[in-house]
Amino acid sequence: MSKKMKISVLTATYNRANKLKKLYESIVNNIDDSYEIEWLIMDDGSEDDTKNICTQFISKKGLTIKYYYQHNQGKMQAINNLVNYSTGDLIIECDSDDFFIDKSFFTIKQMYEQNKNRKDIYAFLFLKQDQNGNNMGQDFKSKENTMFDLYFKHGETGEKAIVFIADIRKKYTYELENNETFVTEARMYHKMDKNYKVICENKYIMVCEYQQDGYSKNINKQFIKNPYGYYKYFYEILKDMDTKHILFLKRLYVVKHFILFSYVTKQKCMGIAKNICDRLLITLMYVPGRIKSKHYKNVNLK
Repeated sequence: MSKKMKISVLTATYNRANKLKKLYESIVNNIDDSYEIEWLIMDDGSEDDTKNICTQFISKKGLTIKYYYQHNQGKMQAINNLVNYSTGDLIIECDSDDFFIDKSFFTIKQMYEQNKNRKDIYAFLFLKQDQNGNNMGQDFKSKENTMFDLYFKHGETGEKAIVFIADIRKKYTYELENNETFVTEARMYHKMDKNYKVICENKYIMVCEYQQDGYSKNINKQFIKNPYGYYKYFYEILKDMDTKHILFLKRLYVVKHFILFSYVTKQKCMGIAKNICDRLLITLMYVPGRIKSKHYKNVNLK
């Protein structure tokens, strides 16, 4: 008898006790005898009823749930810790304001079964929708790609649901800089892209309900609170990634933000980019970029 596929759902949460029930019920609704599920929750120092809510979920049986607690280390470190605790064949990170569509895990299982022997894949990408049923980005135009090429060369937009191959995911972490608590997930994806690809599927598996205090709603605050991680992110794009065929607006985005974060962190800016177009754009934008960066920093640090 063949071993059942196992999915590890990882959730970092902070003061979202009122949101966890919907996620819990969506996982329970996806329980099926043909695969296993474990839900790992990291409570990042919540001051609400999160622990009691999770204890109630655990007492209901039927779903393997493991609750952990850390004191305000941030979402990224919470996920790093949960990855170490996970035991599934697949890993999917699910925020507390997200939940799964019915039959989502069956869709994941089908994709896994079709590709489980491939050694060049690190994740499966699916679509996410908002609470109104709208695509949070756009349909995929290609079946296989890298995350970097999808977004920087093919103009992909919006959030996707990412299901990682666990053995590969465990080789990587969200790298945090200078005691910061957040870094864009894309920094890790780009490092994975150097050795592996992703498979894209135009099927919805997850719904996202944005919260007013969420990361995506407060991106400028995240920029200023975590500048060293963002500097390294844009630094690594310019230094390590193949930017030859990226879209001009994406190139402009990278250069503008690289100048901004080099200013905020007082790090080197010139002489980093390996692509001549990037070097030229940095030179042309350096002076106006520094002036604008000073204004941006003053406004957002008030």
